Amino acid sequence: MTFKRSIVLVGLLVAALAFAAVGSAHPRDGKPGGHHWKGKHPHGKHWKGHFAKKGPYTVVTTDNGSCGTAWATDTVKRTFFVKKKRDGSYRVWRFDRGKFVTLEARSPGACDTTGRHGSIVHVGARGRMHGYLVGTVPSTFTFNKDAVCPADCGFTDVFLTAHFGPGASDQFSCFTNSTDCRFAFKYHGFHSQGLVFHRWKDAGHGAGTFLHERFQGDIAHA
Repeated sequence: MTFKRSIVLVGLLVAALAFAAVGSAHPRDGKPGGHHWKGKHPHGKHWKGHFAKKGPYTVVTTDNGSCGTAWATDTVKRTFFVKKKRDGSYRVWRFDRGKFVTLEARSPGACDTTGRHGSIVHVGARGRMHGYLVGTVPSTFTFNKDAVCPADCGFTDVFLTAHFGPGASDQFSCFTNSTDCRFAFKYHGFHSQGLVFHRWKDAGHGAGTFLHERFQGDIAHA
């Protein structure tokens, strides 16, 4: 994942899920106060509920791999969904979908200790990526659906601060030592670019000392 400004998941998730946004569009919201939506849940399950949609924002990110080093630049559309739970806390989903261009670097899967993967990626290989991050903001904060987003609202910490107030980012479950975080990001490199590995997946759950992260495949020239 991505950035020059980190989304800062404590531990290795900082490397794998790092994001930087250098540009952002004005958010396009749903109906005031959210609206009812029934269909495919972001995680593939059917889901119905009252939620607020914010975005998409255009985000340009530096993407770090399993070695904790940058291997690509991503350009994505980022959208947030917020749903209030019965206990007063808020479930926050973040979705990214876009393209990547590789740097001259160690491949994203190079430091994986399991499975088959490569070691090197050359500059200029292109592909597509998509993924999600989901966590919880505690009930001590209140979601402001009418908040005015700054230009860099594609940053997760900026989005949370703008819509929940100061301190919300520090208490977001994906930015603390918590079991309450899930994420999955998939990358597919286009063929005919000399790649020997075309697909990489970074997925897991938890954050900080509770982080459990799994890598699969690679985007690599060798």
